[in-house]
Amino acid sequence: MIPTLSCGLPELNRQSRVPLFRPISTQQRQTVAAMDQPETRYVAVGDADVAYQVIGDGDIDLLYCYGLGSHLEMFWEVPETADYLHRLAAFSRLIFFDRRGTGASDGIARNAIPTWEEWTEDVMAVLDAVASQRAAILASLDSGPIAIMFAAMHPERVSSLILLNTTARYSFSEDYPIGVSPENVEAFVALVRETWGSLDMARLTNPSLPGDCDLVRRLARVIRCSATPRTAAAQLDVTLRGDARQALPLVQAPTLVLHTRENALVPVEHGRFLADNIEGARFVELPGGDIGLTPAMYPLIEEVAEFITGERPVFEVDRILTTILFTDIVGSTERAAALGDQRWRAALDEHDQAVRDQLRRFRGREVNTTGDGFIVSFDGPARAVRCAQAIIEATAISGLELRIGLHTGECEVRGEDLGGLSVHIAARVAALAESGEILVSGTVKDLVIGSEIDFVDRGERGLKGVPGTWKLFAVRG
Repeated sequence: MIPTLSCGLPELNRQSRVPLFRPISTQQRQTVAAMDQPETRYVAVGDADVAYQVIGDGDIDLLYCYGLGSHLEMFWEVPETADYLHRLAAFSRLIFFDRRGTGASDGIARNAIPTWEEWTEDVMAVLDAVASQRAAILASLDSGPIAIMFAAMHPERVSSLILLNTTARYSFSEDYPIGVSPENVEAFVALVRETWGSLDMARLTNPSLPGDCDLVRRLARVIRCSATPRTAAAQLDVTLRGDARQALPLVQAPTLVLHTRENALVPVEHGRFLADNIEGARFVELPGGDIGLTPAMYPLIEEVAEFITGERPVFEVDRILTTILFTDIVGSTERAAALGDQRWRAALDEHDQAVRDQLRRFRGREVNTTGDGFIVSFDGPARAVRCAQAIIEATAISGLELRIGLHTGECEVRGEDLGGLSVHIAARVAALAESGEILVSGTVKDLVIGSEIDFVDRGERGLKGVPGTWKLFAVRG
C-alpha cells in the first residue's frame, strides 16, 4: 500500500468567491481556449534543451517549478489548468518551465538522473534566459528540494520562496520519524510505475474531482505526455530517497509553506517540518487533498498573491456548475401542531444539527434554510447523493422523515446565495419525492455513472414552472 493519511475531499472556502470545484461551462471553455497561448522557448543546459514560457507582465517575477506530471504545452489544452495559470499571471510575470526529464524539455536516461544540485542549473538557466535578476519561486511536489537548494545556494536571486505539497526528506530515519518506511517508499515508486498516466493516478492525486469527469481524463493525458512510466518512477525514486534538510537553515528568503490537509502522497507533517526549520517561514494548511492544477487548488493562488504582493486578489465568478440539494421535513406542519412550539423547536434544533454534521462530513456548503429544510450546494454530484443518504439516516434517529431532491446545473452566484433555473428544478424535484426518498434529475444520474450508486426509474414528470418534462430517478437504499 502507498503511504497515506486518510484522503478526504476539499472544503469550500467561504472567504473566497471562487468555488473549489468549478467545472467550466461551454462558454468559459471557449473563452479560455481563445486566450493567447504563450510561446514556448528553449534554453540550453549542458547538452539538453529546457522548455519555458513567460505569461503576463506583472512587476514581480514568479518562477513556477511544477515537477513530474508537467507539460507546459499540454497544460494549455486543458481549460481548467490554463485558467489556473492565467490566474497566477494576473499578479505576476509568470515564468513556467519543464525541467530536464519532464514535459517539453529533453529527456534523461533512467540510469543518469540528475542530482538536485544539477537540476538547480535548469532554474538558473531559465531565470537568465528571461532576464530575471530576482524572482519569487513557487515549487511543488518533487521540485521542492530543488527550489530549497537553489534558494540556499543563490539567495541573491530569490525574493521569496513558496513550497507547495513538498518535503525536504520523504523517507524515515531515526532523526526523522515522520518519514515513510523503506518498504512503503518502494511500494510508492512501484505504484507510480504501474499506474502512471492512468485515470486511477489522476483520481488519486486529485480526489476532489468526480471519478470519471472530463478533467480527470485530460489530466491523465497530460501526465502520460510528461514522461514515460519508468522514467517518472526513476526520478521519483531519487527524490524519495534524498535529503535536503541541511539546506533549510540556509534559506534566507521569506518563505511560505502551503500543504493540503488530506494529502494522500505527502502527509501534511512534512509541510509543518519545512516551516519549523526555515527561519521565519509561514505555514498555511489548505483544504482537501489535491496536488494538481485543479479548481480545488484556487485558494493557494490567493495565498501566493497575498504573500508576494501584499494584496489578496478577488476573482469574480458569475455562474458555476454545481449540484443543488433541497431537504424538507415531511408533515412538518402537523408534527409542529402535535408537539407544541417548545418541543417542535427542540426537534428542529436537533434536526438542524444532524444535517449540518453531515454537510461538514461531505463538504457541502449551506446556501440557505427554508424553516424546516436546507438548500445546499456541492462541487460533486456523487458526494451530494451520499450526503443525502447520510442525512436521511441521521435524521431518522430522531423520528423525522425527510424528502430530498437534487439537480446539477449552472447557477448564478449572488454573493453567498445561488439562483437561476437549476435551483428551481432542484426544489421542484424535492417536492415530488416521497417520504424518506432521495429523488434526482436525470442529469445527476448521468454524472455519477460508475460511482456504484443505484437508482430506480421514476419516469418522466412535469416540474411546476419549468418547461418540458424531466426524467427522475430515486436513489436505491
